[in-house]
Amino acid sequence: MKTRVLLSSIFFIAASVVNGNFMMLNASMLERKFQEYNYTLVCKSTFADSLRSVTDWPPPFSSEITPYTESDFGSLIRRTCDNKSLTLRISKVIVIGDVAVGKTSLVNRFCHKRFDNNYKATIGVDFEVERFDILGVPFHLQIWDTAGQERFKCIAASYYRGANVIMVVFDLGNAMSLLHCQQWLNEASRSNVGPYHIFLVGTKKDSLSHPVYDIIEERATEVARRMRAEYWAVSSRTGNGVSELFTRVAALSFHAMALREMHSLKLEPINIGSAMTITLKRQSKEAEMKSRRMPKCLKCPT
Repeated sequence: MKTRVLLSSIFFIAASVVNGNFMMLNASMLERKFQEYNYTLVCKSTFADSLRSVTDWPPPFSSEITPYTESDFGSLIRRTCDNKSLTLRISKVIVIGDVAVGKTSLVNRFCHKRFDNNYKATIGVDFEVERFDILGVPFHLQIWDTAGQERFKCIAASYYRGANVIMVVFDLGNAMSLLHCQQWLNEASRSNVGPYHIFLVGTKKDSLSHPVYDIIEERATEVARRMRAEYWAVSSRTGNGVSELFTRVAALSFHAMALREMHSLKLEPINIGSAMTITLKRQSKEAEMKSRRMPKCLKCPT
């Protein structure tokens, strides 16, 4: 069972369609404003009760087209998860790319297990949350499906910040959308200092014959290597590869965040404790010296 919650408290700075004036609009105002343009404003969050359990390391689409060489969670992470010592909870995934390449269909196939043949452009962002159970630890993917149209980039770009995963999507049947992927990555990278994982995802694989796909894959492989991204080819219509893609995204993100948290837990108590001790001692000594210099009354000579 899935529950959709309208995030009416989220505010966007968007360009008003009327006279091109800039206005501060919240989600409900934007929804009413764009209904007349036959668009669907999606600013909603989906929380799934169904559990996606991950105990084994998910493989990449191709071991030759990925910069990520991890092959297992590792014994240290497994022991830490068994002890329930991790506090990490959520990873932010931004889904970017040209208009009509299938970003929303990709997210809907994964989150809702459905495919809609009727295309509707996304205004702003579509916000979904999907839960995993990785090595017994609850973990969530916060998926931001952003608008691909040029006039809505000012809205979508404001949600790039803080991404743990950048997923650049292109249409396998549209060569131009592949050429634009580097530009999309550059724009997202300007809002993120890292570290983050990068995925290059080709959609609509079911619409291509094998010979044609083989040609496109060669080009996509070159782009993926330049972007230092992991390459995937999926079909939102059939669902082929979609669940495997997001499971891989969740596992890599979980692994990286777990390592950072364990490193932090190992080092910070020592450093912070020592610093606090030194600081307190210095403050105490300085306060003592100051109190000795303080006159007993305002009228007393210094």
